[in-house]
Amino acid sequence: MPKLKTIKAVKKRFRLTATGKVKHRSSGTSHLAVGMTQKRKRNKRGTDVLSSTEWKRITRALAGNSY
Repeated sequence: MPKLKTIKAVKKRFRLTATGKVKHRSSGTSHLAVGMTQKRKRNKRGTDVLSSTEWKRITRALAGNSY
């Protein structure tokens, strides 16, 4: 069976933790933050853990490579 290639766009956006969870940056953090409340902006800082429904597709796309 041939090896899977890493999808580079996925590698740039997601990262695996030591336990195998998938971390990603919160959406809506690039611009247009003026209209957000302070609480919403504060909660979007840092990284989030991806839901388990998308976990399998992302780990397959990373093909074992995560930084």
